[in-house]
Amino acid sequence: MDKTYLQFSCCFLYMALASCDDSRQATVDGHQDYSAAIQQVPASKFDLSHWSLTVPLDINNDGVSDIFDAPSIQTYSHPDFFYLDNAGNLVFATPNRAATERTSTNTRSELRYMSRGNDTSIAESSPLNNFSLAAHPQAEKFSAVGGKLEATLHIDHVAQNAKHPKKPPAYSVVVGQVHAYQLDDTEQKPGLGWGNEPLKISYKKWPNHKTGSVFWAYERNLATDDPNRIDIAYPVWGSNWDNSSDPGEDGIALGDAFSYTVNIYKNTMYLTFSSAKHPTVNYQINLANNIDANGIIDSADHSSGYKDETLYFKAGAYNQCSTKADDPSFRYPACAGTGNWKTDVLNGDYAKVTFSKLIVGPATPLK
Repeated sequence: MDKTYLQFSCCFLYMALASCDDSRQATVDGHQDYSAAIQQVPASKFDLSHWSLTVPLDINNDGVSDIFDAPSIQTYSHPDFFYLDNAGNLVFATPNRAATERTSTNTRSELRYMSRGNDTSIAESSPLNNFSLAAHPQAEKFSAVGGKLEATLHIDHVAQNAKHPKKPPAYSVVVGQVHAYQLDDTEQKPGLGWGNEPLKISYKKWPNHKTGSVFWAYERNLATDDPNRIDIAYPVWGSNWDNSSDPGEDGIALGDAFSYTVNIYKNTMYLTFSSAKHPTVNYQINLANNIDANGIIDSADHSSGYKDETLYFKAGAYNQCSTKADDPSFRYPACAGTGNWKTDVLNGDYAKVTFSKLIVGPATPLK
């Protein structure tokens, strides 16, 4: 059979099926022309064979955001939240108010790396589906020791309205993560965290500024009720996340591309940030102890850091503008949002990120 005809037939079949599936239909926002992109799903341009996807929808009415595993994501797109733009780049978008995961009040359109690929007989929490540090006492059970995540992207939009604008997460979106949890949730070790994040790469732009800031944060691996369980933020370009000053020429504007590489080799996380308009920035931090990225012992952190944790990568748009109100925690800026996508787009109550590169591979030693 002619290859061109086969490709056309497959695309036609996909569009026909998508038109009958409510999970693939939503109001197209006013500034995105989806007519060309609908002919190809994100997996046709990006290797998504080892990713699962969380989107801000609750089609099955189970009270949490919907997840598409690696097999199903190969034929999935959504015209508002997960699609290819007309240049073939991968777009993630998410409103402030929508379905969320059970342990979070922040919405997301975000990928989670799954080492198991299409083998769903392997449990999501299994070591065979995740990686560890070299110092982990059972490192040989995991799919890998360490790993590398590489991405190139630009920010299209961050949420613009917050009741508590001085809380650090206001006006920001997380675009890359390393997430953690303990191997056996039934034997949680006292004093350690439960699903903490040794890395969150973020972009933040105040509404009255022309540029925004890129920074990354390390969350102390402490129990949920420990007051010292906070995110320690490190600046890359522009201001830090708790600084309201205008970053000006030192910042990154909406639409400006930048890249990040997360290389976790043995026990150390090496971070590289690059941009055509700014000097390259490098950080490194040993994740198996409590020495911070400045080389100083953090006596408030757990002494073994993330040595005993199960780890995995995430990437996409993890909106930090939670609509949760009247909570004193620094995590909740009480952002605006109606839950209606078209209305929230018009009001600026959403986040949107576009990736032109997203690759995961083995960790590599420094040259």
